[in-house]
Amino acid sequence: MDLQLSGKRALVTGGSKGIGKAIALQLAREGCDVAIAARNPAEVEAAAAEIVGVAKRKVVGLTADTSDDASVKALIADVVAALGGVDILVNAAAKPGGQAPPPKLAEVTDAVFWDDVNVKVLGYLRTAREAAPHMVAAGWGRIINISGLAARQTGSIVGSIRNVAVAALTKNLADELGPQGINVTVVHPGLTRTEKTGPLIAGRAEAAGVEPDEIERRLAANTTIGRLVDAAEVADIVAFLASPRSGAINGDAIACGGGVRGPIHY
Repeated sequence: MDLQLSGKRALVTGGSKGIGKAIALQLAREGCDVAIAARNPAEVEAAAAEIVGVAKRKVVGLTADTSDDASVKALIADVVAALGGVDILVNAAAKPGGQAPPPKLAEVTDAVFWDDVNVKVLGYLRTAREAAPHMVAAGWGRIINISGLAARQTGSIVGSIRNVAVAALTKNLADELGPQGINVTVVHPGLTRTEKTGPLIAGRAEAAGVEPDEIERRLAANTTIGRLVDAAEVADIVAFLASPRSGAINGDAIACGGGVRGPIHY
C-alpha cells in the first residue's frame, strides 16, 4: 500500500531513541522529510545521521525541551525553517516508564507528578498549539500522540493520569481541528522492545537468578500474541495514522500492546 507520504514534512519529539526514533525512521522510509527533537544534542545528531543513512531523506536533528514553552516555540520555528513547513506532528517526548517500580501514593510528591505531566501532557499541548496553525494554513495535517496502556489499567498513579490526560487532549484537539483537515489520534503502546529492553531484562534476570528468556516470557505472559511488541511495529501503525490513508480515524485511540488479556474497551 502506498501511504502517500512522499514529500510530507514530519516532526517527531522524543525522536532520538526508542519508539520515537523508530517512528522517525519509518516516516523517512515512507518518503517524509523528518525533524527529530530531543534534549540531548549528541543523541539527536547521532539518530539523525543513522536515519539518513538508512532512508536517504532529509533528516534534521534539533535540540528542544518540551517542558519549556519558549523552547517549543523555537523548535517549531526551526522545523518550519528547515523543512519549509510541518504536516505531521508525532508527540513522543516523555519521561520513560516501566524502567523501575512506579511510586506508591506516599511517594507521589508534587514535584514527581508535575515533572512528569509537564513533559508529556503539557509538552504535547505546547507542540500541538505551535504546529497546528501551519497545518490549518495548509488545510491538512496529522497529530499523533504516543501515550500508553497505563491509561487503561491501574498500577501507576502518575502513569495512568498522564496517559488518560493525553487521550483527553487528543479528543479535544480532534473535535476542534478535524473540520480544518487535521486528524488527531492517540496510540497506546504496551511494553515495547527498544534498545533499553535487553539491559533491563538482563538486570532483572540476574536479580532473580534466572535466565533472560524466563524474564522475557514473564513480561510477555499477559499478551495474546505471546511476545513483546517491537518498536518498529508501533512505528508501522503511526506511519499509517500519519498518512492520508487514515482519514476515517479521528479522535480515537489505537492500542498496540500485543493484545493485553482481560478488559474490554469499546
